[in-house]
Amino acid sequence: MDTGNVRLSILIPTYNDICVELVDALCRQAGSLPHLTYEVLVADDGSTRQEVVEANHVIDSHAHCKYLRREQNEGRSAIRNYLARQARYELLLFIDSHMSVIREDYIKSYLSHRTHPLVYGGYAITAAQSPKDNLRYKYELSCIGAQDVGSRTASPYSNFHTSNFMIHRDIMLAHPLDERFKRYGYEDVLFGKRLKAEGIEIFHIDNPVGFNRFESNQRFVEKTEEGLCTLHEFSDELRGYSRLLAISDRLEQWHIMGLPRVVHALFGKCIRRHLLSAKPSLFLFKVYRLGFFSSLRK
Repeated sequence: MDTGNVRLSILIPTYNDICVELVDALCRQAGSLPHLTYEVLVADDGSTRQEVVEANHVIDSHAHCKYLRREQNEGRSAIRNYLARQARYELLLFIDSHMSVIREDYIKSYLSHRTHPLVYGGYAITAAQSPKDNLRYKYELSCIGAQDVGSRTASPYSNFHTSNFMIHRDIMLAHPLDERFKRYGYEDVLFGKRLKAEGIEIFHIDNPVGFNRFESNQRFVEKTEEGLCTLHEFSDELRGYSRLLAISDRLEQWHIMGLPRVVHALFGKCIRRHLLSAKPSLFLFKVYRLGFFSSLRK
């Protein structure tokens, strides 16, 4: 593919995560493409682990790369908007720092679709061994079917995540992520909904990044709870884009919302302890999510 006169900003938001290996892989690919002008910007959103910050500072010594350190954590939306503003080139490729490049033609594949306003490549689970005691791994494995191109294309605005996408800079600046989303979760869902309202295409391709690092069960449960609080806060704007919210609305219409709420009040702590154990159940995880969310809607 001819990449003549193409200019690309590769943007990596990070928080408490060493991403030197990811930067090296992206630079190798970008540097191998003739006539491609590129930069790699890594924005640290107020990492609290000093050893991570020190390790990532080596990125500044790489050609075409910058490590941008922010002292205060502003949230997933704000850090991505910041990267878009800092970028110099017209194409922006966003990739999360905990992902890995698993295809030798990863950047080339994106550039071959650069006429589309936004392109999403998906993700694949690439753990070398199955961490069967890890709740996040089990959850992602259960959802992976929705990541094939056919499924994503069938619902292009609902099946979009900000972990791996390319967008034109002018579109990103005109339609930034909503910075009211300070807590974890759903900023990408509202972004997709707003792009649909504006008639901006999300084009899906088979160009995944690898997902092979999974947080502890405790951290995943905490993030889930944080995300449910976000969903509750922005329920009116996210309606129609959340299956859990749709189920919850239906239970309210049938006047049986009290059932999952009572189950959560009686058994929520017990279920939560189970989810932190060595053999967490996906079924009980779903029960816990519904009960937790129902308790927020009192």
